[in-house]
Amino acid sequence: MSTSSSRLDHENHFILDESLLRLPYELHRKVFKKAQNTWEREKVATAETIKDLAQKASSGEHSAEDSVKALDAAIAKMQNYKRKVETLHAEEKQLHGHQAKRIAHLQDLYKCPDLMDKSYERWSRKRLDRLLVDYLARHGHLETAKKLAEDRGIIDLVDLEMFMSCARIEESLKNKSTAECLVWCAENKMALRKQKSELEFELRLQDFVDLMRNQKLNEAMNYAKRFLAPHKATHFNAIRQAAGLLAASSRSHLMEHPQYKALYSEDRWSYLAETFIKTHNSLLGLPPGPSIFVALPAGLSALKVSACYPSCPPTTSGPATSNTSLCPICATELKPLAKDLPYAHYARSSMDLDPVVLPNNRIYSEERLHSLAKKLGLPQGMIRDPTTGEDFEQTQVKKVFIM
Repeated sequence: MSTSSSRLDHENHFILDESLLRLPYELHRKVFKKAQNTWEREKVATAETIKDLAQKASSGEHSAEDSVKALDAAIAKMQNYKRKVETLHAEEKQLHGHQAKRIAHLQDLYKCPDLMDKSYERWSRKRLDRLLVDYLARHGHLETAKKLAEDRGIIDLVDLEMFMSCARIEESLKNKSTAECLVWCAENKMALRKQKSELEFELRLQDFVDLMRNQKLNEAMNYAKRFLAPHKATHFNAIRQAAGLLAASSRSHLMEHPQYKALYSEDRWSYLAETFIKTHNSLLGLPPGPSIFVALPAGLSALKVSACYPSCPPTTSGPATSNTSLCPICATELKPLAKDLPYAHYARSSMDLDPVVLPNNRIYSEERLHSLAKKLGLPQGMIRDPTTGEDFEQTQVKKVFIM
C-alpha cells in the first residue's frame, strides 16, 4: 500500500502533456479538412466536365474522337486526385500511429502504483527525454534533438517534423522572404481567420514596404489595392500609414519621420518571425515556451526548504568529491536556479521509519546512512553526513524517538 507522500496524482501529471495528444489531433483535423476541400473541388469540377461533354456530344459539337480526348483528360484529373488522396491517407495513417503510441505512453502512467515504483521512474525518465527534445527543437538544435529522440526510442512521442517546418519558415523570414510564410497562411486560412490573426496582413504590409523601398511605385500601388485594401475594415490606420510612403518617398525629409522609419526598419523581420512562431504555436495548441521551463521550476520549488538557504553550502554530486549531498537543491548545478523560487509548502511532515541523529544534530534515515557509507567505501563502523561531509563513528549515532 502506498503512503500519502508517495501517492501518484495522475491528473496533475497530465497538465504538462496536453500538447502530446492535442497536436496530432490538430494535424489530423488539418489533413481531414484538406482532403474534404480537395474532394469538394474535384467533385464539382468532374460533374461540370461530364455535363459539358454530354451536352456537346448530344448537340454534335464534339466528334467521337474529341469526346474520347476530353474523357481521357477527365480520367487523368481523377487519377491525379487519387494520388493526392493516397498521400493524405498515408499522412493520416501516420498520425493515427503517433496518437496510438502517445495514448499508450500516457496509459503506462496509470499502471504505476505509486511514486516509489520502478515503473514510475522509467516513465518519468521518458518524459524528461521528451521535454529535452522539445527544448532543443524550439532553440534550433534540430539535429541534436533528432539524435536524442532516436537514441531514446521516443521519435513517435515528439514532433520533430513540425518543428523543422516551423524553423524553415522562421529562417526564411529572417532572410527577408515572406513567400514560404504566405503559403503557410494560405494553407491555414480558415483557422487564422477564426483566430483573427494579423500575421498575413503584416506579411502583405512588409511586401508593400519592400516594393516602396525599391522604388517600384506602380507595383506597390497595385499590390496595395489587391492585398491591403481588403483589410481596411480592421487595419485602416496601418494602411493609411503605409499609403503615406507613396507621398513621402519623393520627399527625403519626410522619410525621417518616426512612423516611416519604423516601417523601413530591419527589426520588422525579427518581429514577423516572432509573430509567426506565436501564431503557429497557438494554432496547433502548443505552449508558448518549452514545457521544461514549467516543469523545472515547479520541481525545484517542491524540493526547496529553508535548510537549503543560506546554511547549506553548495556541493557537487560528482564522483570526484566525498561531500555528496542527497539534496538536489544544494547541488552546485541547481542551487543558482532555485535561488529566487518560493519554498515548498508542506501541510504535514513525513519522517523515515528509522531516524537517527548525528553529533552535529542532523537527522537522517539510518538505512540510508549505511547505504551511503557502503557506496563511498568508508571504513567499517564509520558513517558520513551527506550534507556537510563530516565523518562519525557509528557508536556516536543515537536513535530518535517521536512521541
